[in-house]
Order: sequence, then C-alpha cells, then structure tokens
Amino acid sequence: MDERRRGLLAGLLSNILWGVLPIYWHALRPIDSMVIIFYRVLLCAVSSWILARSRYSKEELYAPFKDKKLLLKFFLAGVLITVNWSVYIWAVNADQVIATSVGYYIEPVVVCLFGMLFFGDRLNKYKGLALAFAAAGIAVIVLYYRRLPAVSLLLALSFSVYGAAKKGLSQPPILSLFYETVFLAPVALGVIAVYEYRGQGAIAASADAPWKLALLLFAGILTATPLMLFAECTNKAGLFAAGLVGYVSPSISLILSIWLFGEPFELVQFIAFAIIWTGLAFFTYGELKDMKKSG
Repeated sequence: MDERRRGLLAGLLSNILWGVLPIYWHALRPIDSMVIIFYRVLLCAVSSWILARSRYSKEELYAPFKDKKLLLKFFLAGVLITVNWSVYIWAVNADQVIATSVGYYIEPVVVCLFGMLFFGDRLNKYKGLALAFAAAGIAVIVLYYRRLPAVSLLLALSFSVYGAAKKGLSQPPILSLFYETVFLAPVALGVIAVYEYRGQGAIAASADAPWKLALLLFAGILTATPLMLFAECTNKAGLFAAGLVGYVSPSISLILSIWLFGEPFELVQFIAFAIIWTGLAFFTYGELKDMKKSG
C-alpha cells in the first residue's frame, strides 16, 4: 500500500506540473514559440543525458546505439513527440489553452482506438461508449464552428501515434527521453544558432528582461521531471491509476485558461466538454471493472 500511495503521489505531482506548465510557457513571451521549441529539444537532450549519466553506467546509456532498428524507432518517436510539443507550445502562446485541454481529454480514447485498430485490443461496451461520446463532443465543435478542432486533434493524434511507436520499447523514461532527443539536438542547435545570429532568437527577445532567458534554460528539466514522476506512478500504482490521474493535468490547464489567461469559454465548448467527460466516465468505469476482474 505504501508503494501504491507513493506511486499515486508521484502521478499527481507529475500531472500538477504538466497542468501548470502553461504558466511557464506564457512567462517566456515574447520569445517566439519556434525558438522555445528548439531550445526545449536541445535542453531535453542535455538534461536527460546528465540525469542518465548520474543513474546509469556508460554501457547501459550507450547500449542501444549498437542496434540500428532500435535507434530508428527512437528517432521516429522523437520526431512525433517534437510535433506534439510544437503544437502544444504554439497553442499555449496563441491563447488556445482550452484547445490543448480538449486534446489531452480525448487522447486516452484515441489511444484506445489505436489499440483496437493496430494491436488487437478488445472493444468492450464501455470503450465503445467512450469513443462514441468523444466523437459526439468533437462533432458539436465542428457543427458549431464549421471547422475541425485542429489543435485538439493534432495533440491527441500525435501523442497517440507516439505511444504506438514506442510500444515494445522498454527503456527507462530518462534514457528513452535521451534517445528521442539526441538525434534532433544537433538540428535544434543549428536552428537556434541561425535565429540568434539573425537577432530573432531568445537573446534578442529577452533583452529587456534577461530573466526570461534564464527561465528558458529550465525547459529541459521541466520536461524530464514530470516524465520521471509519471513513470514512477505507472510502475508503483499501475496503468489504471496513471490513466485516472492523467485527467488532472488538462483539468488544471482548463481552469487556468479561463480564470488566469482569460480565454473565452462559450456554452458550446462547455457542452462539448460535458459530452467528452461523460465518455471518459464510462471509459474509467470500464477500466476499473477490467482491473478488478484481472486482479
């Protein structure tokens, strides 16, 4: 029980951190979103390497570099998570935090759909209801605004494909983060150098507030820390608990978007959220029943 409680606490902490991170990204304005993204990739590679070297031997750290197929999978995963980060940071700094919340609410349902389509997972009535309610929630938004919720769908799809690409990769989270970013780090460094040389980078943007440049340097550790905490949650408390506390993050972001950032929250958005939340309730209940049966 103590192990489980520690796992749940780690999961809550990770999701609280993820939930309040929009405050951090907002604080970096007026640094361009693309500049922030490339700094994040580079600093993630550096931070994860430092953390990995403190916990693992050189042999453990560099062993996957001998397997080209494994490296290709990590490279693909790195591209996908970079796409996810890019959409997320752009959306936050474009005052679309509500859209990111929608994306991360429907992401577990999209993962479930991918599991059925590509990995032979079984569809029960609760998962079916969750999929139907998620589709209905998206349909409400589409019919009202007459356009797809692109940010929400891109976030949900990119993270779901990222999860599918990583299926079968059993590396510890901090090592995985290093492998996913190390190949993109040189590209990120080159792009950062061009931006800074042209006077369009973080140095020029933060000239009137140098503390923002210092704050940007924490992007790597702020990415790695909640990831490690979430991994501890899955290891000690189980996947169901990790999935359940996963709703904490978009809920915090939704509250922040309305009460702190002042984003408009229309009735149609509330209706769409209510429909999606209903689906998530069915999904959670079904997962709980499956866990009790298997336990």
